[in-house]
Amino acid sequence: MKDLAGKSAVVAAGAKNLGGLISTQLAERGVNVAVHYHSQASEADAERTAAAVRAAGVEAITVSGDLTKPANVTALFDTATDAFGGLDFAVNTVGKVLRKPILETTEAEYDSMFDINSKAAYFFVKEAGRCLGDNGSVVTIVTALLGAFTDGYSTYAGSKSPVEHFTRAAAKEFGSRGINVNSVAPGPMDTPFFYPQETPERVEFHKSQGMGNRLTQIEDIAPLVLFLLGDGHWITGQTLFANGGYTTR
Repeated sequence: MKDLAGKSAVVAAGAKNLGGLISTQLAERGVNVAVHYHSQASEADAERTAAAVRAAGVEAITVSGDLTKPANVTALFDTATDAFGGLDFAVNTVGKVLRKPILETTEAEYDSMFDINSKAAYFFVKEAGRCLGDNGSVVTIVTALLGAFTDGYSTYAGSKSPVEHFTRAAAKEFGSRGINVNSVAPGPMDTPFFYPQETPERVEFHKSQGMGNRLTQIEDIAPLVLFLLGDGHWITGQTLFANGGYTTR
């Protein structure tokens, strides 16, 4: 495996769930980590993850901020750059899920979904391009619903869809500096964000569509993200569907 020791990373929403696992697995590979969290509600999780990162023998900082405000994205990258003396990797796991019929969706819900899943992702990629050193990597988590024909998730899948195009454009624009840019599209993940959107019956259906009759686990996705930062660096401009066959395209 490619040696990542001594590198530094920003992980947006890096306090818990998938982001937390990515943060700790990066630390195990010798990477310093800036653990981003949204607000005070997840501060304790961020501190626990940062402690785990330091326990692995590398540096960690925690940075809070609402990334739907571009100034906060800039501040996140500037703080991390100052702390570590440079940045190599930027991983964005920020996301919000909503399952709701189009006829019941409000303007406020639409705006919130696109602010979190699309706008924040765009400016995260922009700041990564500004701050990462040559031969760095950018990864954004999207969704397997980009390859599905389904109901209820118009604003979720719809607001993640533009990230594919941001990824492609950034891969071309940053490629001359050796920076690869990719998106990873998990299937429905076994995390607290998924279950409030679904009935028990639909959960079982989602499980039935994946290999092994189960949901995607965060442990399925984190190693793929690290692969794109290391041995998979030649991959760029892609959306990688990692969902146990839940859907394809």
